[in-house]
Amino acid sequence: MTVLVINSGSSSIKYQLVDPETGASIASGLVERIGESVSHLEHEYNGETTELNDPIADHGEGLRLVIDMFNEKGPKLDDVGIKAVGHRVVQGGKYFDKAVLIDDEVQALIDELSPLAPLHNPANLSGIEVARELFDVPNIAVFDTAFFQTLPNESATYALDREVAEKYQIRRYGAHGTSHMYVSQKVSEMEGRDDLKQIVMHLGNGASVSAVKNGEAVDTSMGLTPLEGLMMGTRTGDIDPATVFHLARVGGMSIDEIDVLFNKKSGLKGLAGDNDMRSVNLLAADGDENAIEALEVYVHRLLHYIGAYAAVMGGLDVITFTAGVGENDNLTRAAVIKRLEPFGVKLDEEKNATRSKEPRVISTEDSTVKIMIVPTNEELSIAQQAMELI
Repeated sequence: MTVLVINSGSSSIKYQLVDPETGASIASGLVERIGESVSHLEHEYNGETTELNDPIADHGEGLRLVIDMFNEKGPKLDDVGIKAVGHRVVQGGKYFDKAVLIDDEVQALIDELSPLAPLHNPANLSGIEVARELFDVPNIAVFDTAFFQTLPNESATYALDREVAEKYQIRRYGAHGTSHMYVSQKVSEMEGRDDLKQIVMHLGNGASVSAVKNGEAVDTSMGLTPLEGLMMGTRTGDIDPATVFHLARVGGMSIDEIDVLFNKKSGLKGLAGDNDMRSVNLLAADGDENAIEALEVYVHRLLHYIGAYAAVMGGLDVITFTAGVGENDNLTRAAVIKRLEPFGVKLDEEKNATRSKEPRVISTEDSTVKIMIVPTNEELSIAQQAMELI
């Protein structure tokens, strides 16, 4: 019994065949540069990688090639008992607080929400449309925003004119919700408690932090879009909105130019010249002042949210690091936790420096707050939610 998980991007398709009961990834792959003169398909199964470099016109052709790759290189899809196709959908707006079976009405609502996620929802829809045509099994949509539908109004509401906010559906939706839900639930399982006050730090090229109290999200750093919140690989994170007016009026920049600046040319890349945390750490170690300052700003933002969310929840039991930077960068973790030492938060340096793919505690026994690393697994979460639904 398996679920095929599909994550369609604007010019890519990530896929993974998952056993939702064991959590095993049976096969996975990536189709990228769809629509370009040379496209790339990479399929991994049973320790072997097969690559294809040919033009792929659109997502329909891409998914058909994926099916061919399964049947030629394994495992044959007819033999693995696919029960559902699970789709990652970025924006579910106010409509979806859980995974749903995709029908024409759901598909139309995902399309309606495209202005809130113009780079993601149309691409997600492309994968959905083709998969519904090609696979005679239920197609399930799992929304990045669903976990944050529980946000109280005091957290979700912007202090914007009500009529304008309602007309254009402006509120805090959050993102990375599937990861935040998976990680916070895993922490609760490990601790054997449902009444935890948790902060989950999803730190990758995109980064977000959430406050999870008694299993429900009560605050999150990303807002209407994934631009708000933490400093990221190429995104500004929190910035005075009037910066937009200033750059338009004084700098003569267009809205599109500012959009690109904030989303693709800022963050670590804008301050240090590189959006890869590993490279920025190396630059800082060599004394690069821009890289050093970039890391200081990065850590400052993390501390800002830790303090705020501890206050929002009225206490704190666990801080958990996840995603690429969160799971692998012991320097960032150490820099953050060191600043929390006055509050009795203590890091076990040896455990922090140990590389592992397993969920684990890296704080000392006498730390006032438990510090954990839990590798995220959004694909498994999507597969499990799909199976629960059907």
